[in-house]
Amino acid sequence: KRFYSAGHEEESFESFTERYVKFFDGVDDLFELQRGLNNAFAYDLVPAPSVIESALRASRRVNDFATSVRIFEGIKEKVETEKQYQQYLEELAPIKEELGLLTKEELNL
Repeated sequence: KRFYSAGHEEESFESFTERYVKFFDGVDDLFELQRGLNNAFAYDLVPAPSVIESALRASRRVNDFATSVRIFEGIKEKVETEKQYQQYLEELAPIKEELGLLTKEELNL
């Protein structure tokens, strides 16, 4: 019997969060931002608000408004309930305001 995950440790949520915050803090081009988002959202978890904030700042750094809207769409798809999505929006409200970001709903799309 072969175990493909043998030799790989389970990553804690805290180390996942730290790794992706650090990754997005260092992003300086759109390709890297989108690659990082695809990888982060591929996990069976919703990234912590600190990861989302770092990704939103990276989106602003590479001057890509559309990706910031898609980040919020990704959160909405990952959470289990509308209430959880609203909690994310509340927690991220200061960064949204600071960077002048809108959600798909706010854009009436």
